[in-house]
Order: sequence, then C-alpha cells, then structure tokens
Amino acid sequence: MSTLDIGVIVALGENPREGFDKVQSLGLRHCQLNNWKPELFDDARAEAVMQAAQATGVTVSSVWAGYSGPRVWNFSEGPATIGLVPPEHRAQRVEDLKRGADFAAKIGVASITTHVGFLPVDPKDPNYVATVEALKEIADYCGQRNLEFWFETGQETPVVLLRTIERMGHDNVGINLDPANLVLYGMANPVDSLDVFGSWVREVHAKDGLYPTGGEKLGQETPLGEGKVDFPRLVGRLKELGFEGVLTIEREISGPKQTEDIQKAIDLLKPLC
Repeated sequence: MSTLDIGVIVALGENPREGFDKVQSLGLRHCQLNNWKPELFDDARAEAVMQAAQATGVTVSSVWAGYSGPRVWNFSEGPATIGLVPPEHRAQRVEDLKRGADFAAKIGVASITTHVGFLPVDPKDPNYVATVEALKEIADYCGQRNLEFWFETGQETPVVLLRTIERMGHDNVGINLDPANLVLYGMANPVDSLDVFGSWVREVHAKDGLYPTGGEKLGQETPLGEGKVDFPRLVGRLKELGFEGVLTIEREISGPKQTEDIQKAIDLLKPLC
C-alpha cells in the first residue's frame, strides 16, 4: 500500500499567498483551495495562486467551488438553500460552478468539489430529476476542460449519492468524502459508507464530529480524534480499496485554536498514512 499525503483546506481570499504560506509552515505540501465568492475566480487570482504554489512548493489537490445565494446549514432551512437542489438558485449556481471549473483549469488543478445539496430520496421527484440534469451539464463542462467533478458528502445518504453518480453516467465524477459530515447530518457511519461508494472516493476531508441530538440542528464538529469518526478504521479501509488521494484536514473554526487543532490532526494522521 502506498503512503498517503496530508493536506489542509485554505481560503482563496484576497491574498492567496497567505494560505500557501500557512500550508508550508505546517510542513505540508498539499491543500484544497476553498472559495465561496465566484467573483474571486478571476485571472489575477489565478496568476497569484500559480505564483504562490511555485514559491512554496504546495500543490492544490482540488478547487472547492462555492456559489452565490443563501446557505443555511441546518435541517429546516438547508434543503431550500444549499446546493443545486433549490430550483430558484439552480441555474445561477450552475454558472457559478462553471466559473470555478474555468479557474481550476487555468491554475492546472484537475478537479472542482462542492456540496450539491439535500438530494431527494425519491428518484422520481421532479426536483431530483432536474438536479441530476444540472449535474450532467456541470460534469460535461468539466470534462471539456479535462477536469473531474467531486461531490462532497453531507446532505445525502450514501445510497442516494451512489444512485446520482450512476444516473449521471460520467467517468469524470468522484467523491470528496467528508466523514464528519456523514455524522453531523446523521446520514451514515463513515466506515460503513465505504461499502456503498468507496470505489468513487478521490479525496478525504479529515474532519470529526458528533451526531445530531435534535431534529433541527446539525451535530457538533470536534477536533480530530474527539468525535465519532474512527480514523484508524476509515484510513485502513480506504487503503484496502486502493485509495491514493489526499487526507485534507478541515477545521471549521478560526484563530490560534484552529492552527492548534490542525497540528494535532497532523500528528494523529501521520501514523495512519
């Protein structure tokens, strides 16, 4: 089995070099580039990213492409605001993701990643059918640019995600497995989810968390090793499946505590890689 690489998520931001310097200071060589403002996917920042990558030796594994419009991360308002499922936001968000794909192609990154939303369980739901068609359009657009399109797990069950990939019928589609999201949304045990879609996993968000304790709010994110994700079993199973992607640390807080928790995550993951 090959040794896996560790990375970390950084924001594109106004000055991309800051994020790359942080990755380098942590002793890492990989990052996912996160951006929720499509207007930042411009030529000037593309050039800045390429210069920062060359100067630091840090490789961008995927562009995490966000989109415009409202996003409420809970169970009551999330289905109507997140991803491509809400019909009133779908067309604009398809264009936003295409802009992200153009940016990824400019900087030489081979994929974009995003949340597609609370995919309906019923495959005959008109909203599900329309969302699959929108996803096909995005995957086609990515394919024309030699890119892959990766679903980040979260709002959908593993079976619904697998069905969606099958119905799309594209070979440039994959999964960015966020095991904590499967816990936070109460969708699946992360290790067991690999029995369903493990062959499609291309990258992993190394994040941890607890299951929901109510019907309105997501579960709570925790530092790596303090939640319900069994990383030794998860990484071991991924290796059995032939996974060779990056374990990208995500800690959704800010400040010194974020850096402290990221360093602890690195220390926890290294023996597993």
